[in-house]
Amino acid sequence: MARDPFRPAISDLVPYEPGKPVDEVQRELGLERVVKLASNEGQFGPFPAALAALERGLPELNRYPDGGAYRLVTRLAEKHGVERANVAVAAGADAIITYLSLAALDPGDEVIYGWPSFASYPLTAIKMGATPVGVPLAEHRYDVERILAAVTDRTKIVYLCNPNNPTGTMIPRGEVDAFFAGVPGHVLAVLDEAYFEYLGEPDYPDGIEEHFKAGRRVLVLRTFSKIYGLAGLRVGYGVGPKDVVDAVKKVRNAFDVTQPAQDAAVASLDDPEEVARRRAFNAESRGHLVGLCADLGLKTASPAVANFVFAEVGEDARPVFDALLREGVIVRPLGPFGAPGAIRVTVGTKEENELFAQALRRVSAPASQGAA
Repeated sequence: MARDPFRPAISDLVPYEPGKPVDEVQRELGLERVVKLASNEGQFGPFPAALAALERGLPELNRYPDGGAYRLVTRLAEKHGVERANVAVAAGADAIITYLSLAALDPGDEVIYGWPSFASYPLTAIKMGATPVGVPLAEHRYDVERILAAVTDRTKIVYLCNPNNPTGTMIPRGEVDAFFAGVPGHVLAVLDEAYFEYLGEPDYPDGIEEHFKAGRRVLVLRTFSKIYGLAGLRVGYGVGPKDVVDAVKKVRNAFDVTQPAQDAAVASLDDPEEVARRRAFNAESRGHLVGLCADLGLKTASPAVANFVFAEVGEDARPVFDALLREGVIVRPLGPFGAPGAIRVTVGTKEENELFAQALRRVSAPASQGAA
């Protein structure tokens, strides 16, 4: 018999199962409208300047992209007041996590993160034969003390997801400070700030300004997929020490950030007023969605600070997801994130929030009537 050519570390992994396109869901279920509130996408599309940049670049799509993303790296370095050597770009912040794992992890190394949290943290560790160490959340928030207590001599990377996906809660400044005061020098910290631009809370720390620039050994992740409306183009970045950025560059796929993605990202960096407008819109809509969930008797993770809401719906969220799908509302069941009894609902417009609430009332009504 032929020997299995694949590494044992990946034998128990399940391929990512993407949701069907919205138009296919409409066709299969005979729905006039489908509202997608599953993927934490921004409520708005690309900035006008980004759309113009995309249009200008269309005639050059026969050319490979700039493999070093020179203009984008330069603009990001200027924006954050760091050197170009401190900036790594990739096809989404998720890709930075993958490249970092590829560069840093060997079998037997440990990776620590809160749980439930972003599934890529344990998955990328498992792919490399490393050991994922999930530390339970406390009140839906990262528990810094327990994370520090979990660090061993074998720990290579510790992730702090701030705000946390999927619970939408943040780690306040004092606790992040306490983490850096206590984390050993052999550990690389990763501050995942994918939702940074949505936050206006005074106690939310800026990882680049307050920790990287203070000399901490930390890689701070950001993305253009959320408030900038470029999820379909996949472009994210990390800011950190030169040796960490160099390691990521050594394993990064050449040309992994397309030229349209680079051009649109650069064009998005010159409109802080639009970022502020979208932040304010999201905060108002998030409050509306949280209120609707409360009216429906759902327990949500609080306070929610990003562009999504975590809601507990029972022991198994999958039937709720399926029922909502038939009503034309797509949410995210959170079993893969470590919360099988919860759903994650992206903050939509007021109308989309209302459609979600109406659909949930309809699918919940038979069960409520039956219990009565």
